Amino acid sequence: MKKIGLLGGTFDPPHLGHLLIAEEVYQALQLDEVWFIPSNLPPHKQHSGTNAAIRLEMVETAIEDNTHFRVEPIELEREGKSYTIDTIRLLREREPETDFYFIIGADMVEYLSKWHQIKELAGMVHFVGVKRSDYRLDTAYPVMEVEIPGIDVSSTLVRDRISAKHSVKYLVPDKVINKIKEYRLYGAE
Repeated sequence: MKKIGLLGGTFDPPHLGHLLIAEEVYQALQLDEVWFIPSNLPPHKQHSGTNAAIRLEMVETAIEDNTHFRVEPIELEREGKSYTIDTIRLLREREPETDFYFIIGADMVEYLSKWHQIKELAGMVHFVGVKRSDYRLDTAYPVMEVEIPGIDVSSTLVRDRISAKHSVKYLVPDKVINKIKEYRLYGAE
């Protein structure tokens, strides 16, 4: 049975925190691969400010040097909101001999009870909560814990820094910074 980690998000933009989480979970759980799943319309957000094709390109660029990372555009190929249950159903149908490990941040663990069709989803996938010191992984649902080194970076921080004309070097892979400049995203010049 293959073991695949799934890391979803808007990735607007992808940053080193995303890569660190994926690598730490890959190592800790001895996964075969980690798939990055850019969302189309996440249910918990109004919209992503950046075109989906550009976000996909940035993720591909961010992970291109890692042989056990790949991009899975399944949510970008669907219309409407990106509910995790729909994604997992499709992936399990397509990959019946695979165990999926859905990676979520510690901040999302406490909200699992609010996820769409969570009881069914919890029976279809292994949840992996990446543990940070400022969050407790409290939930009624089974969640495997993986401790990661602290790195306080978010896509919002990156966008805000670029908008304010501050450097994002060492927060975002250089190749992604080049894409941000190429497409003049977030106020970049």
